Formats: sequence, C-alpha cells, structure tokens
Amino acid sequence: MTETNTEENTLPEKRKIWQVITASSVGTLIEWYDFYIFGSLATILATKFFPEENPTAGFLSTLALFAVGFVVRPFGAIVFGRLGDLVGRKFTFLLTLLLMGGSTFLIGLVPSYDTIGIWAPAIVCLLRLAQGLALGGEYGGAATYVAEHSPDSKRGYYTSWIQTTASLGLFVSLGVILGTRYSMTSGQFDEWGWRIPFLLSIILVIVSYFIRIRLKESPLFAKLKAEGKTAVNPIRESFGKKENLRLVLLALFGATAGQGVVWYTGQFYALSFMQKSLNIEFVQSSTVIVIALLFGTPLFILFGRLSDKIGRKPIMMIGLIAASILYYPLYKGMHSVSLSQAAGLAEEGNVLLSTAGIWMMAALVFVQVVLVTMVYGPIAAFLVELFPTKIRYTSMSLPYHIGNGIFGGLTPFIAASVVAATGNIYAGLIYPIAVAAISFIIGMVYLRETRHNRLHD
Repeated sequence: MTETNTEENTLPEKRKIWQVITASSVGTLIEWYDFYIFGSLATILATKFFPEENPTAGFLSTLALFAVGFVVRPFGAIVFGRLGDLVGRKFTFLLTLLLMGGSTFLIGLVPSYDTIGIWAPAIVCLLRLAQGLALGGEYGGAATYVAEHSPDSKRGYYTSWIQTTASLGLFVSLGVILGTRYSMTSGQFDEWGWRIPFLLSIILVIVSYFIRIRLKESPLFAKLKAEGKTAVNPIRESFGKKENLRLVLLALFGATAGQGVVWYTGQFYALSFMQKSLNIEFVQSSTVIVIALLFGTPLFILFGRLSDKIGRKPIMMIGLIAASILYYPLYKGMHSVSLSQAAGLAEEGNVLLSTAGIWMMAALVFVQVVLVTMVYGPIAAFLVELFPTKIRYTSMSLPYHIGNGIFGGLTPFIAASVVAATGNIYAGLIYPIAVAAISFIIGMVYLRETRHNRLHD
C-alpha cells in the first residue's frame, strides 16, 4: 500500500474534515469577535468607563484595559493547554467558548463611570481578564484540533482557515458596530447603542456551542488516551525539558513575537492611528479597515496553501522583513492621504475623507494586511508541527500567546504612549519595526522548516 493511500485511510473522509474546520472556525471567529469589540470601540469606551476630564488619559487607560486581556493570555494558555493535553481538545475549547461569551455579554451590562465611579473600570478589568484567559485556551485547542484531523500534505491549507478567524472576528465586530451605528443617531449610539454588539455575542456563542458539541475528540489524542500515553504533567514536560523549552523559546522569539506585532500593527494600530493621530471620523476609519480586511482575508488561505508547497519559514520570514522595511513609508503615506484628501469636518470636529481618500487609505492598510497574512497564515501549521502530540496543546499555546498577547497585544498601547510622549506621530512605529526585525534575524538563523514533519506516523 502506498504512503499516500495509508495516510488517506487513517484520516477522516474529506467531508468530515470540513465539518471539523467549520465547527472549529465558527467558534474561534466568535471568540475573536468577542475579544475585539472592546478594541474596536476603544475611543467610545474611554468616555464611558473613565472620567471625561482628560480624554488622552482615558483613551490610554482604555487601551491598557484592552491590553490586560492580552497580558493574561499566556496564563490561559498554560491553564487550558494543560487541560487540553490531559482531558482532551474538545472539552477545553467548549469551556473557553462559554467563558468568553459570558464575559463579553456582561461587559455590555456594566454601568458607566458616571453611574458607579471607579467600580466601572474595575469590573471591566476583571471581565477582560476572563476574556484573556478564555482566548489563551481557545486558539491552541482549535488549531491543534484541526491539524490533528488534517493530512500531512495539506496541513498548512486546512489550518489556514483557522487563521482567517482572527481577522474575520475583527471584520465582523466592525461590521456589527457599523450596522448598529447606522441604525440609530450618533447620540443614541454614544448613549446606549454601543452596548448592543456586546449583548449580541451571547446568541452567537450559544449557536456555536451547539455546533461544537457534536464534534468528536481529535483522533490523535484519542489514540494516545486509549494507549495510556497522554502526558502525566504537560507543563513540566513542555517547559522542564531542555530540548522542548528550546523549541518554545525559538518559536517565541523567532516567529510569534514578530508575527504578533505585525498582526496588531496592520489592523489595530492602523485603526487607532487613523482615529487619534490623523483624527479621521470614526465610521470612515472603521470602513477603511473593513475594506482592507475584505480584500486581504482570502490571502490567509493562499499563503497557508503555499506553505504546503514551499515551506512555512520562507513565507513568514519575508513577511517579517517586509514589515520592518515598509511600515514607515506606509504610515507616512496614510498621513499624506489624510492631508490631501480631506473633504471637510464631521459634527464632532474629526476629519472627513473624500471617497477617493477612503479608497487610498484602504489600499495602504491593505498592504499591511497582506503582511499580516504572510506571517500569520502558515504559523498554526508551523507551531503544531514543532511539538509532539502529547504536549502539543500546552507547548504551542504558550509561545503563541506570549508572542501575540504580550508582544503583539501591547503594540497599540506602547505605540500610542510613545506618540503621546514624543509628539511624533511616527515614533510609535519604532516598537513593531524593531520586534519584527529581531524575529526575522533569530528565525532565519535558528528556526528549521517543519512542513515535512508527519503527525500521523
């Protein structure tokens, strides 16, 4: 029997794989949607949960609350990664889905600072912590689950569908926010309409839960469990053994740290840069991101598929070095567009772009999204292939969530703080450019290609 036939006979049929991908992707998309509503509404939430006397301090405080959810993600990776390697992938990402959905729904119910004072940001902070813990366990479970159902020759392609969910979650969050905003007056949205996207998440979570509950356990994990070969202590085996710890550190500093800053610069910092540094009106700046994501998201699939043919490493490394080189001219171009294509001022005094200006700005953000798809599209397959099955959930989750949660998630806050301190609107780019360049150097020197690693032997 040929190797190809053996592989096909030991894997679920193609229809079953797509059921797995759909159920995993829908749930992960909803979790990203829940997580990113907060960032998408940062400028409005700053006035709801903090005193209005100092708008800049309120905005930075809101970004800090946004970052709290990222900082705690590595802890969620350890807690839920351990659970996933001991109990199973399916149980764990059902639990994280419910934790994320419940926290998001409750944020929509928190009274404003004017009503309950300091308790408002305190409660929101606790709920952001819960969201971060949930997301720390969700991604690793979904990526591992899909990868362990996929044939070795198409793992980059199949896991790239999971990779689309982060950008699609942002896309959906912005779409729901814009739809809600257009359905009412600006005053109504500012007063209570901003709560609707948070409250709607509970419906999405319930639907996703019933889709996921029908799934069976990952075949590779089920086999390990039946043979009594699951890890006794996944945390100690992942980080206590020198050879595995080395892989974790290489994955972090040679791939996920750079990937994290590229992801959050190309989408979230681009949004806050338009809103705060360029003063572009809220709906228009959100529309720019939506357009860029609409055209850019399919490229996750393209680069995931391409990574099955030429490798994960070259695509990710090109994305990292390109980001380091292109960020400054791209953001300088965004500033030039805001000056040359201004069509007037909105009621609140923000800049309104012409139609041509919106499309020109979207093109510049689209280039950044292309870089995101290059570094992010192949990385799930890369991380899964780097670690053995019995500790895969724990081992891959930690570097992913430190890279994305700490290095990447803090990007908007660090960049905005540097801009506020220096008065230079381009100074915030120093951080993502430096991290991407360092990851490129480490990755090129120390990372090995993983696409030929076979999970099913």
